[in-house]
Amino acid sequence: MSSLAQFLDPAVIQEVGRLDLRARFIVEGFLAGLHSSPLRGYSVEFSEHRKYVPGDDPRTIDWKVYARTDRLFVRQYQAETHLACHLLVDTSASMGYVGVLGGSGPASPFDVSSGSGPWPQPAAKLLYAVHLAAALGYLVTQQRDAVGLGLLGEGLLELRPARARRAHLADLLAVLAGVVPRGTTGLAQGIHAALGRIPHRGVIVLISDLLTDTAAVLEALHHIRYRGHDLIVFHVLDAAETAFPFEGPVRLEDPESGATLVVEAGGVRAAYRAALERWRGELRERVTALRGDYVALDTATPFDKALVEFLVERARRR
Repeated sequence: MSSLAQFLDPAVIQEVGRLDLRARFIVEGFLAGLHSSPLRGYSVEFSEHRKYVPGDDPRTIDWKVYARTDRLFVRQYQAETHLACHLLVDTSASMGYVGVLGGSGPASPFDVSSGSGPWPQPAAKLLYAVHLAAALGYLVTQQRDAVGLGLLGEGLLELRPARARRAHLADLLAVLAGVVPRGTTGLAQGIHAALGRIPHRGVIVLISDLLTDTAAVLEALHHIRYRGHDLIVFHVLDAAETAFPFEGPVRLEDPESGATLVVEAGGVRAAYRAALERWRGELRERVTALRGDYVALDTATPFDKALVEFLVERARRR
């Protein structure tokens, strides 16, 4: 595995201490695996040729045209409209669920009071969401577009407006590096509040486990599209939540309400997985009906899959 491509593995990237380096390695490792860059490059596009006049910058001369016509023409460009991308990251307590990367073995609930740091294992959903948001922010900034950040918990906890400066990205990464999962999920309320503070149309990227009232979330997503934004939903679950690899009696605990349920894992596994697929299928269908894009992920998914989905679906919007 190459020194860059290895950071497409969520288990490996936690070994890097700084979030800015993690984001850079994820994106550069991802780009290294492509035949060509998916980024636009400079934020200008070719408009037309015109005849060269004395005083024009010689660097704008199209020498290929000169070779064919023996006449000097210069390229004219027009500025492209900058993309404004806001990343909305769910930081509620359910995002702190810690399973086992790769979907085997027991899971343990997140403990905010533990002294081992906010994420004792690399499989935690919020850590994965933070890495994904950081990589997307890095990617958007690399293509010289603007990126903003919203943290969602019991409502809108914080919103940083979209800007295209690298210093701004550093500020956003500092915010992401400090998030801790806590509190109940007020996803819909947070989205509505964020939309009230985002002045221009752009791209809204929601990163969440969506473990809340589905009807309220879908109404909030409809609000995003009604306001004219492109919509991309990254639905992030823990690998254990998708595989349900447990054996024997298992005590399930809601990290937000504290409610518990004891089940025989083998007796409910098939029904659980079927219900999960129905839920994901409904979300995909409803988001697609809104002309949005839905990406189902778990914490064992390499980051290149998530980034490819993002770029492919974004290209469909253009």
